[in-house]
Amino acid sequence: MAEGTTKPTRTVSLIPKAKFPAVGKISPEFFDEVIYPRLGAARPEVVVPPQHGVDCGIIKIGDGRVMVITTDPIFIVPEYGFERAAWFAWHILASDVTTSGFPPAYVIVDFNLPLKMTEAEFATVWEVFNRESHKYGAQVVAGHTARYAGTDYPMVGGATYIAVGPEADYIHPGMAQPGDTIVVTKGAAIEATGIFACAFPETIRHELGEDILREGQDIFLKMSTVDDALTAASIGVRGQGVTAMHDATECGVIGGLFEIAQASHTGIAVDIDKVPVPRAVAAICRHFEMDPMVSISEGTLLIAVKHRKAETLLATLRAKGIAAEAIGEILARQEGFWMIQDGKRMPLVHPRVDPFWPAMGRAMEAGLK
Repeated sequence: MAEGTTKPTRTVSLIPKAKFPAVGKISPEFFDEVIYPRLGAARPEVVVPPQHGVDCGIIKIGDGRVMVITTDPIFIVPEYGFERAAWFAWHILASDVTTSGFPPAYVIVDFNLPLKMTEAEFATVWEVFNRESHKYGAQVVAGHTARYAGTDYPMVGGATYIAVGPEADYIHPGMAQPGDTIVVTKGAAIEATGIFACAFPETIRHELGEDILREGQDIFLKMSTVDDALTAASIGVRGQGVTAMHDATECGVIGGLFEIAQASHTGIAVDIDKVPVPRAVAAICRHFEMDPMVSISEGTLLIAVKHRKAETLLATLRAKGIAAEAIGEILARQEGFWMIQDGKRMPLVHPRVDPFWPAMGRAMEAGLK
């Protein structure tokens, strides 16, 4: 190389080999290839950075305390009714942050509202955000609110929720350990069922009956794991009880179980046949061609707990009116990922695609009401 010239730098292609899915969250491969290698400057106070299957980031803030942070879209569907839609939007975010074992403390909101949203409709949404924040001891500390051309339901902005607590007491899905018992709350496809029951009531009433419609709509208000997580943490965390919690969102119960094992670098063995499937869940999922075990299930909390505390956890949850069942255990990594389904033992693999999204697309294209 001639004197005075510089060594050419290697060009890194930003065109990923892994592709975006047609709808829903990005694939693990896209995350690994594009996002995870480019997280900016590493900082020593960040103890839990973005990673597969982990709901929150965690940062040391001094004096033996940590700050737990999560962010998500603000998801408002007018067809649910604005009060019910706002309740769900608030709890989607709070459910993630409470998997740390801490209640939400601070809320930051960014509303980018459709032009067609009225002041009265927004006032209803905001009153619910105020009510739920007050109920759980959280304060809104910053935000932005405006209406813009080009925005539309259901994604009307985004929000960040923050919890704080002792560094010795936080948990996350990567902390599950071999020998832990796995507990599931409520059952499978809670979110898929609740959303379909509220989005297509006329179809469900006509095709499945009034009782299934009513039960499905009642499930809507179970689409939160806030009380589940705070109740679980109350028995003790880490060596004293609960080691990991994860809400089963996209790809449902099976996807969430896989993510816990992946995050904690362990194996897993579960009996999927023990996961509760309420009557309305079975009927609505069957009618709309969704497998309940891999369908989106906000409201279903997956919990890893020390085996000796499993019965205490189950009793504590049930005493609060939260249905719960033990369905398996965490294994050593070399023992693999396994599940029993329909009485057969088979490998547990990530579902990749959640059937909720294509089912919703089909229903909307058909003009179902």
